[in-house]
Amino acid sequence: MHFLFWTAAGVLVAGTILRAEPQIDVENRVNALLARMTLDEKIGQMSQSTSMKTPLAESIKAEIRAGRWGSFLNAGSPADRAEAQRIAIHESRLGIPLLFGRDVIHGYKTVFPIPLGQAATWDRELVEQAAREAATEAATEGIRWTFAPMIDIARDPRWGRVAESLGEDPYLASALATAMVRGFQGKSLADALSVAACAKHFVGYGAAEAGRDYNSAWIPEILLREVYLPPFRAARDSGVATFMTGFEALNGVPATGNRFLLRDILRGEWKYDGLVVSDYEAVTEMIRHGFARDASDAAREAATAGIDMEMVSTAYHDHLKSLVERGAVEPAQIDAAVRNILRLKFRLGLFDEQIPPVGEAKPNAESLALAERAALESVVLLKNESGLLPLTEARRTVAVIGPLADSPLDQMGTWTMDGLRDRVETPLAALRSIMGADRVLYAPGLQTSRDTSDAGFAGAVDAARRSDVVLLFLGEEQILSGEARSRAFLDLPGAQEALFTNVLRAGKPVVVVIMAGRPLTFHSVAERARAVLYAWHPGTMGGPAIAQLLLGRRAPSGRLPITFPRSVGQVPIYYAHLNTGRPPSETELGIPMGTPLRPEGYTSKYIDVDFTPEYPFGYGLSYTTFEYSNLTISAPVLHAGQKLTVSAQIANRGKREGTETVQFYVRDLVASVVQPVRKLRGFERVTLQAGESRTVSFTLTPQDLAFYNQQMKLVTEPGKFQVWIAPDAVRGAMGEFELQ
Repeated sequence: MHFLFWTAAGVLVAGTILRAEPQIDVENRVNALLARMTLDEKIGQMSQSTSMKTPLAESIKAEIRAGRWGSFLNAGSPADRAEAQRIAIHESRLGIPLLFGRDVIHGYKTVFPIPLGQAATWDRELVEQAAREAATEAATEGIRWTFAPMIDIARDPRWGRVAESLGEDPYLASALATAMVRGFQGKSLADALSVAACAKHFVGYGAAEAGRDYNSAWIPEILLREVYLPPFRAARDSGVATFMTGFEALNGVPATGNRFLLRDILRGEWKYDGLVVSDYEAVTEMIRHGFARDASDAAREAATAGIDMEMVSTAYHDHLKSLVERGAVEPAQIDAAVRNILRLKFRLGLFDEQIPPVGEAKPNAESLALAERAALESVVLLKNESGLLPLTEARRTVAVIGPLADSPLDQMGTWTMDGLRDRVETPLAALRSIMGADRVLYAPGLQTSRDTSDAGFAGAVDAARRSDVVLLFLGEEQILSGEARSRAFLDLPGAQEALFTNVLRAGKPVVVVIMAGRPLTFHSVAERARAVLYAWHPGTMGGPAIAQLLLGRRAPSGRLPITFPRSVGQVPIYYAHLNTGRPPSETELGIPMGTPLRPEGYTSKYIDVDFTPEYPFGYGLSYTTFEYSNLTISAPVLHAGQKLTVSAQIANRGKREGTETVQFYVRDLVASVVQPVRKLRGFERVTLQAGESRTVSFTLTPQDLAFYNQQMKLVTEPGKFQVWIAPDAVRGAMGEFELQ
């Protein structure tokens, strides 16, 4: 279980109650073992390798016996890992176990929706359960460390790794990061089916300049503390076992050598005692950044900044010993790093358990049902003209068009090295299963999402003409999102828009289902389609989930965790922006009529596209309609030490059950540091029957209204505030109160 307590210094800290050993015993065991270690053995613990392959080489066995490595990444088969662990425990001098890590990002054998898709569920419990299942499957095969959750705030969909993020908002990302940590780590790290989670990438990697992966980030400290740090603080407070630094240079200093981030904030302000690992070869990449002269200098910078373990590159192994011997790195810094590594291994119970039997993880009925539920809740209905959806199963035929309708690999999305392609159920297969193969006409139209040939258009148009309704699957395939998959344009790739235009000429109603790893720009398609579903990359059971939603067996409940731009030229675009001194009107478009001398219409907008988003943060439709009314505030004034309750009535005005994600926003109207037009401060998923209404309430304290001032102090200031209980970040029932 997790707990919070106040230290004598008055700092709120978090920890994990261990199954076998009280914390004081863990520290005693760590110190006793550390005292027996040579410098070479300590440096070995600080080194992680990818060199362990199948079959287990004799050279690797010898290195394990010598204590050369403390951890392996992406290492061998389950049998190889078990044998390597046996050698480490029984044949090395000190018997220190190995830590096996792997990128278990959104599932292991059972693949769940990409994290951005999971964020669209706004469902803490579901996100926790998905992480728990991923941990169970991974730990069964000897993996006890995952490099997730990735909690970089992402406001630029050009960045490919937006797929791994939890979206643009620090409040939502913090809530779901906490849920993921709980899921991965379980009730106790020492549980054999728990894995150590890793909060990454600390910090600001999601703000990579121009959306280009690995690029620089420039973030003022106020913005860093208000937006980019909160999810990491939430993960730290939930007991996350490890942190990983980013690839980027933050404000001119690589995150891997950034003492302000690692020493001042993480270790100093937050009192974090877990392991900090670099990203893949990020230590030696500081040379190319121009921050370190050579590998020796890079090792010194990383070690003194606070990197406990070097991933893959070998600067620590090659240079730390000589750096210590000549006084460039203090022995105490080495000991502190190794203490953090050993502490994690004790907390995981690796010293106390027997070598586990070789296991094999497989999807089962329970994991597949959970993956289907996650996919169901992640899909966002963006348009449903004249109530075309759900389709009645009495329709004679449907045309299923587009290569993504039947592509297991693309459906799984990025970071699914262990996903089982043969267990994926595609939308085409699911629709055939439910409706019967004779009522489902399939024509891919294109070979891949990037295909520019129109050779398959005729077959697609013919299928559309012979159907009652067209289900057109568009988007981007797996290879177009994820790490190193930045895109300068967010349009539908290849000839997909031309395919849509040709299919539309068949004269049948078209439902577009978009499967993608990021927000795309598809205004022309959405304008002409009758209905649009955004399904992300939905994972193993995405097909049955999409089919059930299309056919009305389930209703969509997903809500956007990130703003969708109208065009790439609007990027970055996000809901929690500042108002500016010349805010635009939503009716403004085109060239201003005034002049610099008479600046009528000179406002913060574009002259060639609306400044508003295509779809706002929090947006999503259902197969029913919800009405917000009767917002009430428990008192007109909030005083220090008190609480305020804000309530509104939510009514289902449609003819069927639906689930609404009720969102709670606040705005500080006047402050010593200008505040965003809205900040998310709460949310709740509410399921209502047709005609049912319910009062939904949120509680505010003065601490919920705090912000960082110009002196970097967290403060609350008196004044007037607006609040909204809303279906998204631009609508809702509004009220006001005063903080005194």
